[in-house]
Amino acid sequence: MSIYESLPTYEQMMLPLLQVLAENGEMNTVDYATKTADRLGLSQEQREILLPSGVQFAHRNRAGWAAWYLIQAGLIKKVRKGWIQITLEGRAFLATTPALVDRKVLCQFPSFVEKVIKPKHKKDKESPSTSEVTESETPDEQIASAYVNLNQSLTTDLLALLRKMEHFKFEQLVVDLLLAMGYGGSREEAAQVTKKSGDEGIDGIIKEDRLGLDVIYIQAKRYQEDSPIGREKLQSFVGALSGKHASKGVFITTSSFTDTAFNYAASVPQKVILIDGEKLAELMIEYDVGVATRQLLKIKQIDSDYFDEL
Repeated sequence: MSIYESLPTYEQMMLPLLQVLAENGEMNTVDYATKTADRLGLSQEQREILLPSGVQFAHRNRAGWAAWYLIQAGLIKKVRKGWIQITLEGRAFLATTPALVDRKVLCQFPSFVEKVIKPKHKKDKESPSTSEVTESETPDEQIASAYVNLNQSLTTDLLALLRKMEHFKFEQLVVDLLLAMGYGGSREEAAQVTKKSGDEGIDGIIKEDRLGLDVIYIQAKRYQEDSPIGREKLQSFVGALSGKHASKGVFITTSSFTDTAFNYAASVPQKVILIDGEKLAELMIEYDVGVATRQLLKIKQIDSDYFDEL
């Protein structure tokens, strides 16, 4: 289990959050998230986990969504921007000493059903069963998970295509990727692909910057998944770098590298970067090489500055 999966879900944070609010009165977002994390015994490592977007701590995001659902049920309320407190109904509910609080439990509160459950089932015109209302991820995490799954599928499809490419075209693609990443300028100014595959152990050359103060030599191997690159092929590449009096090289493959290859790359005086198939596909997606944007989704939130002025 990954450390991200080891975090309590937003549902598991609901009861501790209610208890923290009952003990502390009005609290702001950072304080109630921190106190809830304290109550759950989260480690410092767990508290430093970021959402996949990298813009927010995961435990704060989950605490925030726990608070949102409790607000919809009327167990807590907003008192001013960024501050919440437990309601009388929330205190009365705590007095029943519940063993847990989750979306199923919140369905006993009419406000929660009206604001959260019924809108989701409006088209069906049916009342949802309790089995339909439990979700372990926050909406932010569901979007992030879907994004990750789509990219994983795209990575698989890209690699399948890359492994079928003609070798010289694959070498050109590698140079195009490095150009997209900011090396050199235009293809004419910055990069060249050797006309003969593996010419002196070098498949491509690219300027490190627009002025050409240094160059990077490229080796590109279009191999199948079950043919990892070992130390021997890496030694040949490093030998070619030495023959060019070069200090930098990038070895890219559609397969993978063995541990001995990684160890060798770390031991030589030249700076040699190893990029395996999965990393290659990830970079192509990140820098829009060989992929196109199908759809853009805008995730919006309240503009608090606007409403502060009203």
